[in-house]
Amino acid sequence: MASDVDAGSGDRLALAVLVQYRMATTEQMHLAIAPRVRIEQTRRRLAKLRSEGLIDRITLPQAGRTRVWFATPYGVQVACQWPELRGVRPPKTASDRTAVRLRAGHGLTVTETALAFLQDARRRGELCRPLDWIPEVYHTVGGGEAVIPDALLYYRRGGDGGSMLRAFVEVDRATMGPERLAAKLPAYARLHAHIPTPPPGQRRQAFGQEPPQEEWRRRYPLFPRVLFVLDGTGPAGIETRIDALHATARGLSQIAFRRDVIVLAAALVDLLRDGPAAPVWRPVDAPDQRVSWMHPR
Repeated sequence: MASDVDAGSGDRLALAVLVQYRMATTEQMHLAIAPRVRIEQTRRRLAKLRSEGLIDRITLPQAGRTRVWFATPYGVQVACQWPELRGVRPPKTASDRTAVRLRAGHGLTVTETALAFLQDARRRGELCRPLDWIPEVYHTVGGGEAVIPDALLYYRRGGDGGSMLRAFVEVDRATMGPERLAAKLPAYARLHAHIPTPPPGQRRQAFGQEPPQEEWRRRYPLFPRVLFVLDGTGPAGIETRIDALHATARGLSQIAFRRDVIVLAAALVDLLRDGPAAPVWRPVDAPDQRVSWMHPR
């Protein structure tokens, strides 16, 4: 009976991860949900969930014929009723085979970045569970515009009882120019400063009433760090992109953002080699430095 319970919880976690992450290879799923068992068990679990209509897969045509798993509309409907996925609403295209194929390059790199943090936390005895990586969380900045990071990361340093770190993570595969990448910084600065406009007809602030606060304070006690993870280019391309981030950061007029928000950039290859906790990150306002994302100052 205990094994049945364990199987059920393992199936639930596998489906929840695919709904939240959007897509993952077999090996990525194995490392996320069950790294201590043989990968054949993960393969059987995925095949079972597929037979139940909860997940599906495509096979990429490249060498190795990599299988990419994703949740079906039925799987999304089932999982989004669970408390651990409250508020998670993947786009409809997340279950579309063609959309998954066209997004696989970026989507699998985002999942690979998640695994870098997840595995590093396990090695260090710190707390970062698979569902602590939440892709594409919507943050309004007013005027119909929004900031939607590739992922929001929750990471508890020192395990239970330690301090909670939060980060917005942007994964860049060099598919856009350095200037377009750097243009994300002013968007985060607008989010940092954004105070919602009261609805028309609402009473003006009464005497002694607390002044309105920035929108992000409803979700976070501190503004999350902003981490740019760079991939898809060599060392010279990495330098060009960090230079663009540095120039944009220096030109920001939002002094409070520049003072209060930690913004770092690192190459994905360095994260995979040394782990995200290593001093592989470069502050965009001082790119000659090398720091850990957990101890940047």
